[in-house]
Amino acid sequence: MFRAAACTLLTSVQALSQDRVLACASTLDGLWPAQKWSGNRLTTHASILAADLTAFWVAFISAVWIRHAFGGQFIPSDYWRFLALLPGFIIVFGAMGLYPGVGIHPVRELRGIVYANSIGYLMMMAGTFLSKTGTLYSRLAFAGAWAFSIVLVALFRNLVRTVLGRQSWWGLPVVVLGAGTAGTRLVDMLRRQPSLGLKVAAILDDDPVTHTLARSGDAPPVIGGLSLAPLLADQWGIDYAIVAMPRVEPARLGEILSRYAHRFSHFLVIPNISSLGMLWVSTRDFGGILGLEISQNLLHTMPRVAKRVFDLSLVTIAGFVLLPLLALLAIVVRLTSRGPAIYSQLRIGRGRRPFRAYKFRTMQWNADELLPEYLECFPEKKLEWRANRKLRDDPRLTPIGRLLRRTSLDELPQLWNVLRGDMGLVGPRPIAEDELARYGQSMELYSSVLPGITGLWQVSGRNDTTYEERVRLDEYYVRNWSIWLDLWIVGRTARSVISGQGAY
Repeated sequence: MFRAAACTLLTSVQALSQDRVLACASTLDGLWPAQKWSGNRLTTHASILAADLTAFWVAFISAVWIRHAFGGQFIPSDYWRFLALLPGFIIVFGAMGLYPGVGIHPVRELRGIVYANSIGYLMMMAGTFLSKTGTLYSRLAFAGAWAFSIVLVALFRNLVRTVLGRQSWWGLPVVVLGAGTAGTRLVDMLRRQPSLGLKVAAILDDDPVTHTLARSGDAPPVIGGLSLAPLLADQWGIDYAIVAMPRVEPARLGEILSRYAHRFSHFLVIPNISSLGMLWVSTRDFGGILGLEISQNLLHTMPRVAKRVFDLSLVTIAGFVLLPLLALLAIVVRLTSRGPAIYSQLRIGRGRRPFRAYKFRTMQWNADELLPEYLECFPEKKLEWRANRKLRDDPRLTPIGRLLRRTSLDELPQLWNVLRGDMGLVGPRPIAEDELARYGQSMELYSSVLPGITGLWQVSGRNDTTYEERVRLDEYYVRNWSIWLDLWIVGRTARSVISGQGAY
């Protein structure tokens, strides 16, 4: 069935030779079979929906029973009637654009989950008040269910994407218009991040040269020109199309939009400024002229105040909770190796103001003196040190220091830096003075904000990334900051600490 549909589609294009048609049909035979696309869409939607319903149910029941166990004066079985309201949450989530749940940046999704979940529980609590039964129910149970739902919905969705993302039948098919540099990067990115749920089914380009270019891995080939787009939408039911031709002339782009945009329910265009990677770009209409407003949140006063309140709130809570652990680690470090428990390093902060960042000592007390000697004995390590200012197998580390580095517990004393105002909980990686030159033009942006204990670098591979990638991640963070981005990074930090990826 699929082979016949593919051949009918391809032979309708006069510019393709018979050999080309047969080759494309053979190649496409194993990619997103047409008869499975409807099932693919159904299973994708159903898996996200099932994850949400399960999260709501588990969160609500858990909150009720926990509250009851700690002295709640109510009958838990009375709360079962609220499970009938779960479809209402699904409707609110759909209205917030959280379905089908693919192709959404996790930070935007987190914001949507918080907003939609809050609306759902406010409506539930208002209903109990209007029905004059509000006194029968625990407000703390509702508040706990609200908080649990946010966490569990995000976790369950991530679990579904992690488990099912690499399955060929999960996700939605997308056609990429453009096979040049931008198109190739887009295809590779979608293949490296299957959890996004967008699977490239076909690539189209009017340039015949691109039809013969080798594709990396098992990526689909360029099957023809852009004129195939309507047939892919109509006969194969593809809803997503992405125009990956950022350098195309405006007149040509307008022609592409007028011809093909209305054939797809989701039509995305990658602009010529995509290298900025803006998370919160908003559009503006100037009398029919499109404008893009680029957010610079951390460069304004009120967002900085909000971030400072966020940092102090979390750090104060974390400080009280972790105080026994901090004391224990300080004792262990002091007793297992010569030297003080706390070690400070000079770092550059906001406004290029130097400050001392505190850590648990992880190296021998004379580590700074040993480094030149070690690099002299092992010249091959000099390149590694110059590139990353880190050594993967640093002989100066103490046994307990290796464990602290692996778990990132050595950075806990920097909570004091946050309280002092030297650092933030989340922010760019604090750097030494001799690293300033490596930031180049990004240095001005970096020095406009406080460095952080954790940040995008720490949740993106840490030392497994190149220095250039670190600079790019810091720049991305400053340009795209929001409370939601900080919350997402904090959540990802816990995962990174457990996995220990890139920590040494």
